[in-house]
Amino acid sequence: MTLDLAGRGVVVTGAGRGIGAAYAKAFVAAGARVVVNDLDAGAATAVAESLGDNTFAVAGDASSEDGVAALVQSARQHLGEIDVYCANAGVARGGTEAVAQKAWDVSWNVNVMAHVRAAKLLVPGWLERGSGTFVATVSAAGLLSIPGAAPYAVTKHAAYAFAEWLSMTYGDKGIRVHAVCPQGVRTDMLWSSGTAGRALMEPDAVDPDDVARDLFTAMEEERFLVLPHPEVATMYARRASDPDRWLAGMRRMAGALPAVTMGTD
Repeated sequence: MTLDLAGRGVVVTGAGRGIGAAYAKAFVAAGARVVVNDLDAGAATAVAESLGDNTFAVAGDASSEDGVAALVQSARQHLGEIDVYCANAGVARGGTEAVAQKAWDVSWNVNVMAHVRAAKLLVPGWLERGSGTFVATVSAAGLLSIPGAAPYAVTKHAAYAFAEWLSMTYGDKGIRVHAVCPQGVRTDMLWSSGTAGRALMEPDAVDPDDVARDLFTAMEEERFLVLPHPEVATMYARRASDPDRWLAGMRRMAGALPAVTMGTD
């Protein structure tokens, strides 16, 4: 498949920096018109202005029901049709099952329900016209888990499961779905992940532009799973083939790491 994005309408959430900003840059370079969304209005505006006339900053919450509805409405005013929606915004909360309820609530809303709420508004129109693309930025943690960060691991698993569900349900009806599952990426989320997170992810971390490149390759190939770190596929297969051995290895790894200090609010 030759990927033709010229004139297409694209929304990228969490696009004020990091992977989202890299997505926006790549889509604009391919000729798309892009809405840059971020909670940080200044960051969204800066990215949009740096990318030129076909880019529009729309600040706001891309996770709550009202926030997603406002984003989709505003994006349609700028773009007309929304052809590609990149549910990229995410939060990383560490802690155990005993972490504060707020950490679980924000993780579910941003990492999972933001995707569900966007799909609820977009899928009917995509089905009617027979085309649409949903990009879920998940994480390798959605395939492999991560020590010391229960809210992050659990909600990233759920985000991956929802992307799978979308693909199995609508993939034969013109809707393309891509789940992007990197390990470490050189973004603010990595730098703020604490000693354990950096020890685990920084040595093999990739740049945000690498993630965007791999997404575009997957879109061209109509491939669901996007793995900027190919070794994740091997680890995922080992997890499925021998769960007890895999869990024993994860316990050893967790024991060797310092305490995770991701945000726990």
